[in-house]
Amino acid sequence: MTATTASRVPPGRYRFSQVARMEWAKLRTLRSTAWILLILAAGMIGLAILVLSQDSSHWAQMSAANRASFDPTETGFIGLALGQLVMGVLGALVITSEYSSGMIKATFGAIPRRGTVLAAKAAVLGVLVLAAGEVLAFAAFLAGQSVLAAPAPHATLGQSGVLRAVLLAGAYPSLIALMGLGLGAIIRRTAGAVGALVGVIFVLPAISLALPDSVQHTVTRFLPEVIAENSLTAVKPVAYSLSPLAGLGLLGLYAVAALGTGGWLLARRDA
Repeated sequence: MTATTASRVPPGRYRFSQVARMEWAKLRTLRSTAWILLILAAGMIGLAILVLSQDSSHWAQMSAANRASFDPTETGFIGLALGQLVMGVLGALVITSEYSSGMIKATFGAIPRRGTVLAAKAAVLGVLVLAAGEVLAFAAFLAGQSVLAAPAPHATLGQSGVLRAVLLAGAYPSLIALMGLGLGAIIRRTAGAVGALVGVIFVLPAISLALPDSVQHTVTRFLPEVIAENSLTAVKPVAYSLSPLAGLGLLGLYAVAALGTGGWLLARRDA
């Protein structure tokens, strides 16, 4: 939406589609957007090729147990370990960058319904990252499988669980990005939001290792890292974990909870 068009709309009278177009323009012009998507692409495709080519060349030296548990689908998505973090950063930046620049005051001045602003940001961010994630998931899968040479096994989309794993690998970054956006709306600082996301994704699983086994198995199944790991496997499910679809639904609830809390706080405090 151009400035001329925006000036003709009285404050508070924007339709959701208009707000979404404004948010899309912001996201496109945010310099970090292109860089973060390039990092995601390089991480997912580059690491898939690197790791699977090494597994292929060292297949003869692998133990029988490692060969039996080798999952070419899950191994090819090792780049998501980096990708989930950079997508969380992008999600946080969608709103925290406006707080750091002061632009958020102008945004809320033109669109007083702050929940609408956050919903438009979530819609635009979610669609962009989902589209990019699915394209890169298929690209990483195909690139990784292409470097596997016999006798190392390779996966095909027609094999049981493989297509599901690829689709969920593309959906997972978008849910993490939405969680990052929600945390950004809650904390309003990039460092704080990213720190909170790192705590949820990486620190909590490490802390859970100190718990008794029975408690650990109960708790870890609800953690995003474990949900992602089980969602991407096509050979052997992760023990004591939720089913892939149940895990996807739970991650969606986490994103909705973060965004809902962020929207509630935005409506009750000054910009």
